[in-house]
Parts: sequence; C-alpha cells; structure tokens
Amino acid sequence: MRLSRRQFMTTLTAGAGGVLIGNFRQGLASPAAPLISDPFRQIVLGKTGIKTTFLGLGTGFNGYNRSSAIIRAGNAKQMIRQSYEKGIRFFDCADSYGTNPYTAAALKGIPRENYTLGTKMWILPGGVPDNEKGSAPVLVDRFRRELETDYIDLVQLHCLTSPGWTTEHRQFMDDLENLKAKGIIRAHGVSVHSFEALEAAAESQWVDVIHVRINPFGEAMDKKDPSLVAGVIEKLHRSGKGVIGMKLIGGGNYNKSTEKIDEALKYVLSLGTVDMIIIGFENTGQIDDYIARIRKVQLT
Repeated sequence: MRLSRRQFMTTLTAGAGGVLIGNFRQGLASPAAPLISDPFRQIVLGKTGIKTTFLGLGTGFNGYNRSSAIIRAGNAKQMIRQSYEKGIRFFDCADSYGTNPYTAAALKGIPRENYTLGTKMWILPGGVPDNEKGSAPVLVDRFRRELETDYIDLVQLHCLTSPGWTTEHRQFMDDLENLKAKGIIRAHGVSVHSFEALEAAAESQWVDVIHVRINPFGEAMDKKDPSLVAGVIEKLHRSGKGVIGMKLIGGGNYNKSTEKIDEALKYVLSLGTVDMIIIGFENTGQIDDYIARIRKVQLT
C-alpha cells in the first residue's frame, strides 16, 4: 500500500514508529543498546496510581526525636526547595524526623499536584512524645496541618520490626484504610527494619507501598546477604506493591566512597524490582553528584 508523506508520518507517530521515537527519547541508539537511567523519569508506585520521579529526597538522614541532619544543619527548607528545583518530585517525611512543617514551607507557592508527599507515623515506644501519638485519624489530621495540604499521597507505619505487626497494629491499618477510602490519603504502607517484618509485608494485602533497605554490601539492612532481601523485594514487586529503596549506601556509611556509591546504584537499578529510590542529601552538591551518577548507570 502506498502512503502519502502525511499518512506515513501519522502512522509512524501513532503506531509502531511511536515506540521507536519513545526509545530515541530515552537515549537508545538501537533496540539492543543499554538503557541509560533517568533520575527524573516518571514512575508509578505499584498499583496506587501515584506517579512521581524515580529519585526522591529523604528528609530524615540521621533522623530521630523530630530532628534530622538537614534540620540540625539549619538548611532544611533550602535543601527541600533546591531538590524540587533540580527536578525531584517525591519528598519523604516522617513525624520522627520533624520535617513535615519544613517541607510545607519549602514548597509553598508550588501547585500541590506538582509534587508527591510521603510521611510516616511513629506508633512504637519512644520516637516522639507518647502524648502526641494518638490514633491514625488524629495523626493524619495533624500531618495535613503541618504539611499544609488537604490530602497526603502516602502515609506509612514507621520502622516496624515485629513479625506480627500486621496483627498487632490492625487498628492503625484499618483506620488508614478508611482514610484512603475518604480520599484523605492516597495510599498506605510501612517501612520495616527487620527481615521478619519484611516477609510479613510481602504477605499482606494491606500494604500499598513499602520502604525497603537494600544495597549490595549488606550494610544497615535486614539481612547481611543482599540476595535474601532482593528475593523478598521481588515478591513484593510481583504482588503489585510499590517499592521504595532506601539505605543504598549503607545509611551513609559509604558516602565518601565514589566506587561504592556507583556500585550501589548499579546494583539497585539493575534489580528491576525497585520502583524508586530516596537519598538523604546533606547539601546541594550531593544532589548534582547523584543525578550525574544515576545518569551514567547503564542497564542491559
């Protein structure tokens, strides 16, 4: 069949040619060329429908007792705003980091639909004052005021370690489910700090999104053998849960080793089961450095 030039270009854009054009935009010289990672590519967190950037900002590096490295350094607002200006669209907060109000101040004036907010509630002993814990509806209402938003994209139970957490914290889970049904939050989930809690999350239908500690060194992870953790992550991913990778450089233990940073990025990106990663930057130079490093990672 003979096509006019206009018909050919229309077919090229709408049909199979659209795939070729899409590949070209991703930097592919040919279908066999390695994929070059884009830190700002749009990802979807599991089945939640939440779209954001592959690279997110972790506001709680060395975070505890409503403090974190960027708060103690006095540059929290600047770091969060500059992360946005660099292209980051996911901001990972928590009550125990104390970063909810700093994030609101930093993003003030930016349309709410332009960024994604995640925060976490501390329900275990310690962490935050006991009289300020309360039920999930009370906590989420306070979080919304602190973040100056009508809704929160993601609310998680923070730093759980018990293998029985899905039974022990059922009331919090049910309350968050109700808040999601009302549109007050878009998704719920958990961050875990034990292998048993990680396995429990993989079996739970309630988990929409999970933070997982993953790096090739077994440092600051739920198991020293990364392959064991990667196996559970694959199960989480296959079941449709959103997977957020953290502790990529061992909780900051390797942040001065360029070789280990590159090795960690290559390892985690090559898994193909981690939807996005969060990094706890301490200065804007680190943001530029990681952006460049991620872009150099080639995946076959």
